[in-house]
Parts: sequence; C-alpha cells; structure tokens
Amino acid sequence: MRDIHFPGRSTVHGANGAAATSHPLATLAAIDLLRAGGNAVDAAIGACAVLCVVEPMSTGIGGDCFALLAKKGQGPVIGINGSGCAPEKAQVDWYLDQGISEIGTESSHAVTVPGAIDAWETLMNDHGRLGLARALEPAIRYAEEGFVVSPIVGLGWQLLAPRLMGDEGAKQHLLIDGKAPEIGATFRSPALGGTLRAIAERGRGAFYDGAVAEDIVSCLTAKGGLHSLSDFERQRSEYVAPISTTYSQEEVFEIPPNGQGITALIMLNILRQFSLNEHGALTSERYHLQIEAQRLAFEARDLYVADPRHADVPVDYLLSDEFAREQASRIRMDECVPDVKRREGPKYRDTVYLSVIDGEQNACSFINSLYFGFGSAIVAPKSGVLLQNRGAGFNLDPDHPNCIAPGKRPLHTIIPGMSMADGRVHHSFGVMGGDFQPMGHAQVLMNMLDFGMDAQEALDAPRVFAGMGAVGIERSLPLEVRNGLEARGHRLTEMAVPFGGGQIVSIDWAHGTLTAASEPRKDGCALAY
Repeated sequence: MRDIHFPGRSTVHGANGAAATSHPLATLAAIDLLRAGGNAVDAAIGACAVLCVVEPMSTGIGGDCFALLAKKGQGPVIGINGSGCAPEKAQVDWYLDQGISEIGTESSHAVTVPGAIDAWETLMNDHGRLGLARALEPAIRYAEEGFVVSPIVGLGWQLLAPRLMGDEGAKQHLLIDGKAPEIGATFRSPALGGTLRAIAERGRGAFYDGAVAEDIVSCLTAKGGLHSLSDFERQRSEYVAPISTTYSQEEVFEIPPNGQGITALIMLNILRQFSLNEHGALTSERYHLQIEAQRLAFEARDLYVADPRHADVPVDYLLSDEFAREQASRIRMDECVPDVKRREGPKYRDTVYLSVIDGEQNACSFINSLYFGFGSAIVAPKSGVLLQNRGAGFNLDPDHPNCIAPGKRPLHTIIPGMSMADGRVHHSFGVMGGDFQPMGHAQVLMNMLDFGMDAQEALDAPRVFAGMGAVGIERSLPLEVRNGLEARGHRLTEMAVPFGGGQIVSIDWAHGTLTAASEPRKDGCALAY
C-alpha cells in the first residue's frame, strides 16, 4: 500500500466489475455497459470506441487491435490479432524502383489496412453479450454531441497539430480554424459519428465493403497509395495461441509475433537469471539489470520478429532457458554490455491500452492503436476515419524478415498482457507507448512480483527506457539511481514527456474481489463497483 503521507492514488476495489482506461469517459462507458448486463468484452469494445473519439491522437477505428481474453478468469487464454496488412500491390521492388528507401510516417504507403473493426466484431460475435450496436452507443453520442477536451489529450493535440496541416481531411475533421481545440472546450466529430452509426447498423461490412472503404481507398490512391477495395474486403482478424513464460511463479501471456510481446517475455527470462529481490526497487542495480535485459531482448526482436505467415520466427528458441542464460551471461553488474546490435525500428508513440474484468471474472486485456500520434495524419474526407501508419514499421531490406510484402503484417508494437497464478488470472495489464511497451510490461510486473508494490504503486514508479543512443529517464528517477547508472556507462537523457500509459485490473481470489489501477501520466481513471 502507498505511503499516504505523499501524493498518490489508492487502488480501486469492487466485486461486480472493474475497468481501467486512459480517459474517464471511456472508463465510465465500460462500467455502464457492465451495469447494463454486458460482460468484459462488451465493456472493453465500448470503452475503446469512446477512446477512438475522445483521444483521437492515440487511437481510432482506422487502426489495429490486439486482445487477450480469459473466460471466468481461467485458461485457456484466448488471443486475437487484429492487425492489418500491406496492400497486395506492395512489392518491395516497386518501392526500391521508385527510389524509396524507407516508408515515411505521413506517406500513404505507411497506411496498412485497418484491422480494428473486424477484430471488434469478431470478439463481440464470439464472446460478447450485448452486441456491437449497443457497445458503440456511448462513442456515437460523444462524436455527435461532443465531449470536453481533457488536459493530457489537449496537450497532445496541441503538440501534434502541425502534423495535421498537410492533409485537407485532417484539417477539416481534427482542427478548428487550423488549430487544436483548447483544453476545456467541447469538440464534435459528426462524420466519425456517422461512420460509427453505420458500423453499429451493418457491422464490419459498413467499414470494409461499402462507402467508407471507397472513401479511404480513394483518399489513399490520390496520394499515391497502392491500396484497393479488395485489400479491405480481405481483411480478417485471427485467433492466435498466446505465448508465455513463467516469472516469479506466475505465467505471463503475450500475443505472439508479429507483435513484440515476445520481447517482454525474453526480458523476463533474462531477468529471471538474477536475484532481483536482493536489490531495492529504487536502486541503480535494479535499473541497470532492467536496462541491460531490455537492450538484449530488443537485439533479438530487431533480428527476428516479423509476420510468421511470411517469415520464420524462432519463437521456441527465443523463449528457451538456453537463450535466456546465453543473454544473461553477457551482463556485468559494473558496466554496460558493449556489443549489443540494434536496428532502427518502431519508436515510442501513442496508443491506448485498457483492461476490464467483470463480476464473473471474465478478463479482457485490450489494446488499440494508430501507431504515431494521429497515425499517418491522413483522414478520409467523407467518413472522418483517421488512418494508422503501421506500415512505417516495415523496412525495405529484402533480406530482413520484416521487409514489406503483399498481404504482410508489420512488426507491431502494441501488446496486451495477462498473468496467471495457479491457473487463474491474477493481473490483466498493459503499458502502451510504442517501443517502450515490453519494458513497461516487465517493469510493472517486477514492481508487483519482485518488490511487493500494489498495482497503483507499480504504475506510479519512475520509468526508464534504453533507446538507440541513450537511456531515457523520467524526472522522478532519484539522483542516486542516476549517478549509479552513469557510473556503469549509461548515457542518460531526461524525457520531456514521460513513458507510456498503463492500466491494471487484478483478481483477488481469496476475497472474491477485483482491484484496479490507472496510469497517473494520463487523464484516465479506474472504477469498480
């Protein structure tokens, strides 16, 4: 439990349902759907749809979705991959012949087919209770009637507004007289509301087979994109078997590649080789081990992770004890590993993660993303759909497993997480933020399982992240920890914006209750009843 002499938040507790999201309106929508008889899937989809309206820089219906689901809090854990594919015309030779050496983040070529709506419908039809139309009602209301812009959302909107100036649709639908809305102002998205209404009435067909798809494809091809209506018609989400490892007597689950969840598991396997509880939570020794494990795990990610339908990803080897021991043997307590090989890859960017557990202990760990803030910054003019730029996660090296190809999914940063103890869900959790996410997953689990923090303390704790050239740190990292890291050769840089946005909902099986916590770096909250 937190020290109540200092500022902070308590965990939230209830017995009938709990939700944690990055925006109060989304958390409230989730609770309302639970109280109306919905389950965790209904509530998660409804909350995410609200976030697509009220936090548009972070997520949208033009993005992708991944989820983990455990029914009645027990296995088997169900995984769904709702990531979209490159167009069928996306041959790497075409890009190279055009003199394109990398896929620009605001290029039409960065737009992969959005996978979120198909994933929502698939999850709702197979595991929901209320239906998609009911789940989308709160989002439609906020889009059409308006919502009040909250502080962190408003700040992000202002900082990212210049990205929107190069696209007419973006200026029309996401700015007011060429500017971001002010904090405290009411903002409306009527075109997006109309698209959500069409989806509520006709399901995925309203997005992939009709006027919305035509609007998106027309917009992209006018900008030089290779997309076709058949690319949208073919888009389907995929149920996948989650991958896992054991850490501190809990089984930790992630979505397999093309997601980077395997990176978090590699980190945990490396860290398992050390006695972390010999060091305090806020010590340079702990953070040094965490940083080094991250660097080594990312080396493996950059070499191997790609769409397994198009590349050989050696999952069993990467999660083996042998590989973990090999990597751990490279770590020294008094200095940095000198020869870690990294490839420039996906960056720290915006996303939303949310978690819901209902009164029947159905647990849903859910993430939805556009990748960069405001995605590609391209908005289809009639439908108001803001499009992701996940294709920027590909590279154009024909010899690399993550090279772009027709119908291929890129290396994906968004990863929902879940952990189980004795075969039952303990934590449904995630920490958004592009590249940072595996580090975020490992850190919050370490905080809870190694250092005994409650879920809110685990989210509140200072974060670090090893980038390509330096270790980014948050301002709250104590000076003695900074000095200890620098003495080991880490080059530190203080971040202007803190890392990630996590949410946690846990099951207390001994008391038959739920515990929830929400990210202090965002506008959101956790609620339970």
